[in-house]
Amino acid sequence: MKSILVFLFLTFLSSCAYFENEVFENNNQNIILEPEEEADDKSFFGPGYSFWKELRSVERGKIELSKEYKNLKKKPNGYTSWIGHSSFIINNFDLNIITDPIFSERASPFSFFGPKRLIPPAIDYEDLPNIDVIVISHNHYDHLDKKTIKNLNRINPDIIYLVPLKLKKWFQSMGIKNVYEFNWWEEKKIKNTTFTFVPVQHWSRRGLFDRNKTLWGGWWIENDNIKLVHLGDTGYTNDFIEINKRFGSPDLAFIPIGAYAPRWIMKESHMNPEEALKTAFDLDAKKSIGMHWGTFILTTEATEEPKKILENLISKKGLGKDFFSTIIPGKVYPFDRKSN
Repeated sequence: MKSILVFLFLTFLSSCAYFENEVFENNNQNIILEPEEEADDKSFFGPGYSFWKELRSVERGKIELSKEYKNLKKKPNGYTSWIGHSSFIINNFDLNIITDPIFSERASPFSFFGPKRLIPPAIDYEDLPNIDVIVISHNHYDHLDKKTIKNLNRINPDIIYLVPLKLKKWFQSMGIKNVYEFNWWEEKKIKNTTFTFVPVQHWSRRGLFDRNKTLWGGWWIENDNIKLVHLGDTGYTNDFIEINKRFGSPDLAFIPIGAYAPRWIMKESHMNPEEALKTAFDLDAKKSIGMHWGTFILTTEATEEPKKILENLISKKGLGKDFFSTIIPGKVYPFDRKSN
């Protein structure tokens, strides 16, 4: 039994949950954390055992799905739709973009083990338009899925992949050539859109011995019509203030709101809804969408808790519902074209 638990523990280290009390190197070295919580380290099996016990009993509800995008005969110009987790299809009036695509059943290196989807992808491969660009925030299995990348590349070998520093070789090993890797603040222009890799507070790992050997970050995506930012996976950090100083206010921010409990494990790498709302203010975002919830059970909060907490915060602060919302996977969220 103990050997099985050790195996589960080591395997899960490769996902977005971790058990090391490590402070990750951040671009500006300023990490904002809530007060320390005492780790549950009284178990014979160590500090992760209580987490595993709790994880097994998490309320596993299924969130609502929409077929609106699937049923569209003609895709609009200027929109996004949530595929699930941190995966979005985006048309920014210039390009068709997918963020952190994962269409597989599990966020895992194994087909038979690891976090399993609560909901199917709200958009299937056959529903997609011709994809121009895929952006990757980091290499964790719930954000970078080998089977998904292979399928998307098979469908369209001309897709351009924008990835963090030191991750290019992973794509090249599968014969993918249109790959560009980025350090923080580096940028690339594709057609009329500029992509900039921005710092966030997180970490990277796909195996037992490659921790932080590839970079992590978010993506600022801008053209004359709209400014977007997708934050990937992140703890709360004043990098968001720096992003605003450099680029101004995004028209829409994609901000993670889930996978935050228990805080003594997750607080350095995953935000809770309160911190996500602070992030929207730090960015001075005109509107925000909550992501990274409702798709996989990675942590111990109930499936719909992030959504409910965020909605309560918005209501208590008297903010408009569209200031920071959660959207139904598969619904079409239209953009407003910027008026100059």
